[in-house]
Formats: sequence, C-alpha cells, structure tokens
Amino acid sequence: MSGLCGWIGHGASVTENLQLVQRMAVPLARFDGGGVQALAGGRSALAVAANGDSVHLYQREGLLVALWGRPGFGEPHLTQLARAEGMAKALADHWREKGEKAIASLTGAFSLCILHEEADEAILAIDRMGIHPLSFQISGGGLIFGSSADAIILHSRIKPEVAPQSLYNYVYFHMVPGPDTIYQGQKRLLPGEYLTYRKGRLETRKYWKMRFLEHEKRPFQELKQDFLGVLRSSMREAIAGEETGAFLSGGTDSSTIAGLLGEVSGRPAHTYSIGFDASGYDEMEYARIAARHFSTRHHEYYVTPDDIVAAIPQVAAVFDQPFGNASAIPAFYCARMAKEDGLCRMLGGDGGDELFGGNVRYAKQHLFSLYEHMPSVARKGIIEPLVFGIPGGASLPLVRKARSYIEQASIAMPARTETYNLLERYGPGEVFTREFLATVNAEYPAVLLNEIYHESDADSLINRMLAFDRKFTLADNDLPKVAKACELARMDVAFPLISDEIVAFSLRLEPQLKLKGTKLRYFFKEALRGFLPEEIIAKQKHGFGLPFGVWLQHHKPLQTLASDSLSDLRSRNIIRADFIDALLGRHLDEHAGYHGTMVWVLMMLEQWYRQRRY
Repeated sequence: MSGLCGWIGHGASVTENLQLVQRMAVPLARFDGGGVQALAGGRSALAVAANGDSVHLYQREGLLVALWGRPGFGEPHLTQLARAEGMAKALADHWREKGEKAIASLTGAFSLCILHEEADEAILAIDRMGIHPLSFQISGGGLIFGSSADAIILHSRIKPEVAPQSLYNYVYFHMVPGPDTIYQGQKRLLPGEYLTYRKGRLETRKYWKMRFLEHEKRPFQELKQDFLGVLRSSMREAIAGEETGAFLSGGTDSSTIAGLLGEVSGRPAHTYSIGFDASGYDEMEYARIAARHFSTRHHEYYVTPDDIVAAIPQVAAVFDQPFGNASAIPAFYCARMAKEDGLCRMLGGDGGDELFGGNVRYAKQHLFSLYEHMPSVARKGIIEPLVFGIPGGASLPLVRKARSYIEQASIAMPARTETYNLLERYGPGEVFTREFLATVNAEYPAVLLNEIYHESDADSLINRMLAFDRKFTLADNDLPKVAKACELARMDVAFPLISDEIVAFSLRLEPQLKLKGTKLRYFFKEALRGFLPEEIIAKQKHGFGLPFGVWLQHHKPLQTLASDSLSDLRSRNIIRADFIDALLGRHLDEHAGYHGTMVWVLMMLEQWYRQRRY
C-alpha cells in the first residue's frame, strides 16, 4: 500500500529537507518495496512511496502537490486535463481556481497534500471511504503528516508518546478508532474529510458525507440493470490492467467479485481461500462451491497454529498502531499465496455488508427497534410488569429470554450495539490497573460512538447503522486489516464494492431493499440471483474467523507466545496482573473461543510494543 509523508512550517536547506523526508518515507516502503519520490522547498517537503501509477507529484513556484493512490476527477474537463498534464498538475491548477472546493471533485481511493510555502498553507485530504489513511500532528510551529504514524515519528521535531486514552480505546474497540491515533497529540483524518492549515492553525471539515435518498422509488428491473452496470464498471476500474486475484471466503461479496473478475477480464479468475482444521471454523466448502460455479483457478491454504506463531510478530510490525483483528493473519496468508503466483493486486470484498445491509446485527437491532416503537403505555404499563413480575421467572427459559430482549431493547442506540462488548463484560476496573484508569476517561468510547451515530441525517435505522459502520467497521477496522495484510505480502489491493459509483447507487436504495424485515441485503441478493450459486445466497455470514482460542488450549508454542507476551505486558502497569492470571487460567478453561479474543487483543498490544522496542 505504501503512502505519503511530509511537513510544512519549518526546515533547513532543500538538500537537508529532502534527506529528512526520505528518511520519514522508509517505513512506508519497508514491506512492499515501493519506490520513494520526494520534493522539497525551504520550509516544506513531501514524499510518496508507492509503485506504478499510484504516485502523482507536482512542484512549481513554492507549491508542492502529492497524491497517493488511484484518484480521478468527477468532471470530464478535469479528467482530460489530468490525462494531458498529470493528475497532480491538474489538481494544482484546479486548487488555484477553486481553493478548498477542488477536493470535492476528486473520486477514487487517495490521500493528498497541497503545500503552499509562500502562504504557509497546507491542505490534506483522504478519500470518501477512508481507504488511504493520513495522520497529522502540529509540532514546533509546523504541520507534520504521514500515511503511517511510523513515518511521522521519524521527523526530528516529533517526540512520540503513547496516549493512555488510545490504549484504553484499543482494548475497548480492538483497534484505535479515528480521529485518534496511538500517539499523544497526533490525529488522523476521517473518511471524506480534509484539513486546512494556515500559519500554525488547522481546521478539519467534511467535503463529502453519506446523504441517503430514502424515498426514491424505482422498478426492481431498472435498479438491477443499473446495479450490474456499476458492478462491472467498478471491477474494470479495480483491475486496471493488472494481474489480479481475489479473496474468496464463499460469502456473497467475495463470490460476486470472483464471478465478475472472470467475466470482466475474459479469463478464469485466480481465487484464494483460507481454511482451518478446527470444528466450526472451516468454511472452505462454500469457497469451493463458488470456485466451481465460476470455473476459477482456485488456490487453497490451511493455516496452522505454527503459521499463527510465525505471523504474529510480522503482523504487529506492519501496523503503525495496535490492531486486534485476528483475521489479518488469514488475509496475509491469502495475499502471500497470490504473490507467490506472480500476481500484483488482490480484490477485497469489504464494504458490501456496510452499503447493502448484510451484517447480522442489522436484523437484530431491527427486532429491538420494534419494541422501542411500541406505545410507552403498553411497554411500561402492561408488558414489563407482566414479564418482570412472574415469580421465579428467571428460571423459566421463555421468560428469561423475554426479560433479556426487553432489557436490551430499552437501551438507546448506539449503546445497544455494545451490550456484548468484552471490556464492558469484564468491567474496566477488573481489567486495568487503578493507576492507569486514573489517566483516562472510561466514558470516551461511548461519547465517540454516540457522536458518530448521530452525525447521520438518515431517517431509517438501517441507514443510520450503515453510516455508523462506514467509520467503525470499514475505515477503522476491515480496510486497514486487509490493506496491511496485503502490504506485508508485498501485494497491492483494491476494494471494488466501495467504489464511488457503488456507494452512490447504495445511497439511493430504499431502506427496505437493504433490510426487508430481518432479510439481510435483500436487493443485493435478489439482483444477483441466477448469477451467484443458490447455496451462497442462502448461507449464513461467516468470514475468515481465526480459531485462536481453540488452538491456544493445546498448541504449546502458541501458549508460550501468548503467556510470554502477557507476562511482559504486566510490567507496563496497564493491565492488572490478577486479570491476566484469570484470563490465561480459568477464563480460557470456561470458554476458549470467547476469552481467547481478549488474550489475542492483549497479546497483540504487547507485540506492537515489542516491534517498536518500547
């Protein structure tokens, strides 16, 4: 994936500035070997580390412009200008004419910086879905930025300090959600956001938001034809003439991409699947169904516990902050297979659920909302006194279920989505040391969740949840998981299901076409019925889950790595020693799959520390 980095507001000679920004760019090219190109002035510098057509640079009369990724313009005359004079030059000219409004003309996956030395002014921006990240920090009277925190902290004016609040947020979310980063004083842009910096002052704003057109009704066949058209167009754009393969889990999204990849490229698609020799975790058969249906050149690999032990330090190293999604491991082995086959790009199916209503929790929250919308008189005056007033009701299964339903349904969104949060279940006071808790705000995650949820102006519950998940599920979690796993395998990646075209199409769908009662992604499945195998359309969602907790019970090297990691974590005075003992002891014995998740999250925190020698 690579990235960009740089600064504005201070500097030495042009030569020294070039040397510094090239040092900053080293971590960006560390894993995938992207070439580094740099520009510098007297008080600014920038660099892009990337391969092929993902680098766009321009410099003239104190103006430095860089784009990383595969951006385009939504306006034909700008597209023609970009073809004639280059993407960065076209953006520079457009910015001179339109200022900040020029950012909204960009499409595709990108991050960018525009540095204007004479005015001591800068603009940073990232794409609408947050595919290409960009972090920033004010230090020493200047703005320093980078696609990775590992680049920013190499600047001579940065003294990296891990933020306690971000550590707390990591354990709560299993990643550090934006706009925060793991470092004190460092922030990152949210999807569809841009930053302006002028003479030491900065401001962030949205240049694009998810605006749902919830009442636009169109015939199904018309919608289907439009949808298939934008799917094929997005696939052609994602392939871009490269030797391309696809992740194939056997789910709706990955199977759709596998089928379309063969159709659009005109030859059987290379598909890659991961399996696990663990009961309840292996879904290779569904991948095989899709591979047979579309006649793909299918490749499989069964990940072993030894593979996990080998990959853990590498995965911890490729992420610039702690990251606790264990699915990064199978994604890495998938991408590595493709690299060994000589491919240079993988297609990920991420985003379909979050645009078309495919996550199980959407149906669950719909059921809770039915109770929420009942008249208060019926709820408070009849149902709740009856259900909670039954003597011995806690011992009766149906009554117990009814009580649980009412208790959860009575919690307002979005807090209701966190009723099974691991940290909340344990209790922060049981997990963290007293000294550490004194340095953080334990209510911050709830505040952040509430803030993001209520940013959406959607009328329907499903669309509010989709807008919410665009940030927390996609930009903060799934996209970096796949992108970094591919980077570790020296593989490029594209996400055709979240192209601007498909996002725009999804915003115009009626809510009930995304979630029809409790039927998930209703339109998506109906539109592809006859294209996808019926078994794929009917299957329950699963994905690349990792049987870490199960293997942890029996595999000695995995036990040793986990135990050693958590033992070293004790000395950091973040996690209580007695909690670690209980976690590795009786908790794992009680339910290895459930409690193994927390072991993984804490182990990856310590592994991240180790990789940076903190």
